Amino acid sequence: MHFASETSSDGIVERRFAIDGVPGALWSPVAAADGAPLVLSGHPGGLHMLVPAVMRRAIQLVSARGFHVAAIDAPGHGDRPRSEEDAAWVARMQAAREAGEPLGPIVSEFNGLLAERAVPEWRATLDALLDELGPVPVGYRGMTLATEIGARLIAADDRIRVAVLGAAVASDALMDAMRCITIPVTYLLPWDDPEIDRESGIAIFGALGSSEKRMVAFSRPHQRVPWSEVEEVGAFLARHLAG
Repeated sequence: MHFASETSSDGIVERRFAIDGVPGALWSPVAAADGAPLVLSGHPGGLHMLVPAVMRRAIQLVSARGFHVAAIDAPGHGDRPRSEEDAAWVARMQAAREAGEPLGPIVSEFNGLLAERAVPEWRATLDALLDELGPVPVGYRGMTLATEIGARLIAADDRIRVAVLGAAVASDALMDAMRCITIPVTYLLPWDDPEIDRESGIAIFGALGSSEKRMVAFSRPHQRVPWSEVEEVGAFLARHLAG
């Protein structure tokens, strides 16, 4: 892990890093407690690790809970160049949106392909982060694309103890990954999202193999999770990561 920069403000240190060319960011308390938990934070499709919503949630966990939070850019997102194949998928989504056609099947297939590429990157990032921070407890949080990635990551890596997922479109591959998950999970379901059908969310929640799982439905699109639920997510993660 190569740390390229470090800045601090309001009791929070932000360190930018890169692992095998994949850019990332780590937010920590200025005086982090020994063994403070780490939360891996995924970003939505089409955005990047420094999108304001991701940073606000990271800052909330660091300032209110004393956690470390890490994020990386997904393949073809943020500062990472898109391949020709990625660009073709994005063009398909834009054409479907302009034509008023369903986006779910296209988004689901493309996100699944991105997730296959992203999981090894997240595992390498987690290896490096635990070398840096020590053997701390680990959680995961993310919606849409980050749920596609997170489900496969959690199924493949038993170091992750708890997760917050949501707002994904059901597919055979995603459902298979969800059945392999046995850790505690909160699933966020945007009840009235114009692009993500609620039936998918209900099916995904039903497929989760966790004995401890909870669904939180909210009457907004997935981009507008109520702040009360953001705070409750922090409490849920803390219960399982910090006792």
